[in-house]
Amino acid sequence: MVYSIRLTINKNMPNLRHRVAQVFSTNLANDLLGKTINSALFILIFSNVVAIVLESEVVLETKYYHWFHLFDVFSVIVFTIEYFARLWSCVDLPTAANNKTAFKTRLSYIFTPMAIVDLLAILPFYLSMFMVLDLRFLRVLRLLRIFKLTRYSTAMRILTTVLKEEMPALVAAYFIMFTIIVLSSSGIYLLEHKVQPKEFGSIPSAMWWAVTTLTTVGYGDVTPITKAGKVFGGIITLVGVSMVALPTGIIASGFGNTFRRNRQKYELEVEQAFADGLLTTAEQSKLQEIQSALGISDDDAKPIYLEALHDRFNKLPVKCPNCGVELLKKHDGV
Repeated sequence: MVYSIRLTINKNMPNLRHRVAQVFSTNLANDLLGKTINSALFILIFSNVVAIVLESEVVLETKYYHWFHLFDVFSVIVFTIEYFARLWSCVDLPTAANNKTAFKTRLSYIFTPMAIVDLLAILPFYLSMFMVLDLRFLRVLRLLRIFKLTRYSTAMRILTTVLKEEMPALVAAYFIMFTIIVLSSSGIYLLEHKVQPKEFGSIPSAMWWAVTTLTTVGYGDVTPITKAGKVFGGIITLVGVSMVALPTGIIASGFGNTFRRNRQKYELEVEQAFADGLLTTAEQSKLQEIQSALGISDDDAKPIYLEALHDRFNKLPVKCPNCGVELLKKHDGV
């Protein structure tokens, strides 16, 4: 009897693991359980961020310390269960390599960015049980839970993708900016260090002025007073306007390219779904899932869907290939 029960459990474990992986890894349009769990986790993460911010107020922390602590314990329990559930089920993820063992797959998953974020979200709590941590330091570590929202936000996923793709261009832009900061701080040091030895007594001291000027912030706490220094400061300000726009333009261009590429991917998926002339319920669910993953709104998806439907309609046979009977007349503009 015991052997039979164990055999049944071992037989059903892969199915359960696959179901857990499916719930955590996708946003299926018709998966009520997956949508409910992901929505609940999103609300819990957002509530944690709000609680950590409110807890920084001494009055609120003193008055509601017990409730803050209970909520933190509850959150850590939920996040711990989530972490180990993801670690256990990652073997059945679509991205998991088939040629790896379960141990190697889980080991690879542990070092993925999102798995590290999940671990950092619960690690401070367990560290505080074994060592004394400064409350402010602990609160900052707990704020890392905000990065868990990346998993549930399409916009954040797209931003992460854009930053990865545009990283070489961004590194080049910031390297140029760093070079200009060094040159401008050196120039203002030569022009102003004699008349303002406190503010511009060294190149490192002058870097504060260079950074605020190049970023067009201009706090006004440190300003050149010599004529040559003012002219030089004006030139650096003009250079700073273009330099600040450089990384912004790179990211904006990356966003445009990513959205254009996602739209093309979705158009291809819609065309493939209509290839056989029949759009099944499974294909509709898959299209909705892809639409959500690519961050395409319903307003953008509708014309793509209608265009594919229109193209497929125009490709229908006018006459039956067997008997020659006219089946459908095409009309302009249909």
